[in-house]
Amino acid sequence: MTTSTPVSGPSVELRIGGMTCASCANRIERKLNKLDGVAATVNYATEKATVTVPDGYDPALLIAEVEKTGYTAALPTPRTPMPSDASGDTPHAVDTADPELASLRHRLRASAVLTVPVVAMAMIPALQFTYWQWASLTLAAPVVVWAAWPFHRAAWANLRHGTATMDTLISLGTVSAFLWSLYALFLGSAGTPGMKHPFAFTLAPSHGAANIYLEVAAGVTTFILAGRYFEKRSKRQAGAALRALLDLGAKDVSVLRGGTETKIAIEELVVGDEFVVRPGEKIATDGVVVSGSSAVDASMLTGEAVPVEVAAGDTVVGATVNAGGRLVVQATRVGSDTQLAQMAQLVERAQTGKAEVQRLADRISGVFVPIVIAIAVITLGAWLGAGFSVAAAFTAAVAVLVIACPCALGLATPTALLVGTGRGAQIGVLIKGPEVLESTRKVDTVVLDKTGTVTTGKMTLVDVITAPETERAELLRLAGALENASEHPIAQAVAAAAAEELQALPVPEDFANVEGKGVHGIVDGHAVIVGRESLLSDWAQHLSPDLSHAKARAQAQGKTVVAVGWDGQARGVLVIADTVKSTSAQAISQMRDIGLTPVLLTGDNQAVARQIAAEVGIDDVIAEVMPEGKVDVIAGLQAEGKTVAMVGDGVNDAPALAQADLGLAMGTGTDVAIEASDITLVRGDLRSAVDAIRLSRETLSTIKTNLFWAFAYNVAAIPVAALGMLNPMLAGAAMAFSSVFVVGNSLRLRRFKTTSADNTS
Repeated sequence: MTTSTPVSGPSVELRIGGMTCASCANRIERKLNKLDGVAATVNYATEKATVTVPDGYDPALLIAEVEKTGYTAALPTPRTPMPSDASGDTPHAVDTADPELASLRHRLRASAVLTVPVVAMAMIPALQFTYWQWASLTLAAPVVVWAAWPFHRAAWANLRHGTATMDTLISLGTVSAFLWSLYALFLGSAGTPGMKHPFAFTLAPSHGAANIYLEVAAGVTTFILAGRYFEKRSKRQAGAALRALLDLGAKDVSVLRGGTETKIAIEELVVGDEFVVRPGEKIATDGVVVSGSSAVDASMLTGEAVPVEVAAGDTVVGATVNAGGRLVVQATRVGSDTQLAQMAQLVERAQTGKAEVQRLADRISGVFVPIVIAIAVITLGAWLGAGFSVAAAFTAAVAVLVIACPCALGLATPTALLVGTGRGAQIGVLIKGPEVLESTRKVDTVVLDKTGTVTTGKMTLVDVITAPETERAELLRLAGALENASEHPIAQAVAAAAAEELQALPVPEDFANVEGKGVHGIVDGHAVIVGRESLLSDWAQHLSPDLSHAKARAQAQGKTVVAVGWDGQARGVLVIADTVKSTSAQAISQMRDIGLTPVLLTGDNQAVARQIAAEVGIDDVIAEVMPEGKVDVIAGLQAEGKTVAMVGDGVNDAPALAQADLGLAMGTGTDVAIEASDITLVRGDLRSAVDAIRLSRETLSTIKTNLFWAFAYNVAAIPVAALGMLNPMLAGAAMAFSSVFVVGNSLRLRRFKTTSADNTS
């Protein structure tokens, strides 16, 4: 009985092997929770168990308990730095081999090659040569015994624990079909040279000893193996978000020791070390700026497009990029204490804690299998009680078990998923796996990151305000020419807009950068200054009341304002901001149409957030939220009973994407966000999020319809089998028809229409 003692203590993580469905995870969880002082959560998707144990508890006891349940367990291997290429980058292709996935792949390939001729000979009388039945046995035996071994092993584990899952159904049906075929071949008349399985669509009692069901056993095994393989392959990506996060960090660092600059591996850096960060380099770890000033691009961590100005005494975060001048930083946190590492822990915790939806087929099987077995036993008893021979009674009973093994069940999920995900790829929606689909049905709230999701995520010149008697083109030409010589992100936004509008820009002379304030130089004989208002004031150039009012109004809306002056006079201001995507307002409207409540979530200030929300039609706004706080916001909405989808694109969104019931990442965003999400929106168009949810819901509905018919055909045929009138070709035809129906139903997803006119490919 589960202990009622409150559990507090350290957490132990175990890697679990051998699970084939969500009920396996539940069984292991129940077993671990029966241990005194232990609280466990087992996640089928990530194949991990998170166990809280008392101080000093031996993890070997946990491993032993899991192994008693019939599964494998091991402590995770320590993460080691991944090998780098000559450029210092870590290749994403490097990955740890998955022996379970490789085993499934080998079994599937061999099974498919052997099964095709077995099914062809059974279904096409013209191919039934003199000893075709023995050739079928030779080909089918490895499929049923070796390829289907994972199902038999899981069924045995289920039997020992008094439960039934889809594995039980598959093992029971394939073994019954195979053993009866052996009986018919060796002890009955099916082994006679020249034996045929003719097409006979008549319901009449037949002598079971003349029939073989090898195509049933081999076909079901192959179809189910295909489904398991694709499911396992999608699950393998569960750890990719963590690898992508760790890859973001710098691999080496130029450290100052004894007045000398030395390049060392990032792992050798210790708290207190001072290191150099040049323009364009990543900041190696969290620290405090000792000397220098620069603009730091923190967008991949914070998601905000505006670079942060830093100088001596300011804190900086590891993995952000130095966009301006040379910095010397003193390390304050290294290794697992950094903000980047803590974000990785948040992602992992969110993934491990996410409730996994049990596979629908397993839930049905849990009820269906005991009923089928009961019917088979009743059939056997009824035939014997009615005075029929033992052979006739066993023929009818085994026929019930054979027909109960639905071939179409193996196609129900994989075909719908294949067609649905294929159509998704055509319209720029990448769905990671079948477990994603269940979440989309219940989603009622969609949380939207602002920068890069609702907005473009790039600094853009949005307005040019000139003083009287100053021409817009002249202001843009002189300011753009000077800013073109600067590496600052805001300067580049001005230069890009000027170059686009005016085609060519003059080259400045005597260019100089004033740290933290702006730039000045000579352009076409004019002494030009571009930067903060304070820089122009230093040169006795003051904004007019109209320009000051325009500057204040723009800043109140969260926009960045740059002042421009030349020849001793302030001439105008340039307004730079992150602009709303042209399709965002339409996407928000479409979300409401499918029953979703949009919520804007951002680290930006309230004024900016409200402005953007009003522009696109969002009522609920949650602003000024730090990256780690986004997870809390999602969890809070879930605690209110809402089923939450999260759309984001930055590293700071990754933990929230993993925490959400459904995570959607913009494909234009970071690898970390993409890996932590359930669905990737390749186009970066917010309307794709609506298409993704609609397509996922349709795919799930198709899968459920497929599962219904996969079982319905067999349920309808069970009474026929119990009456002893199951003709093998009739059974084969019914099975083929159910499979064709399932495939045809799945193919309807190819006609899925998108909400946006330019996505209807």
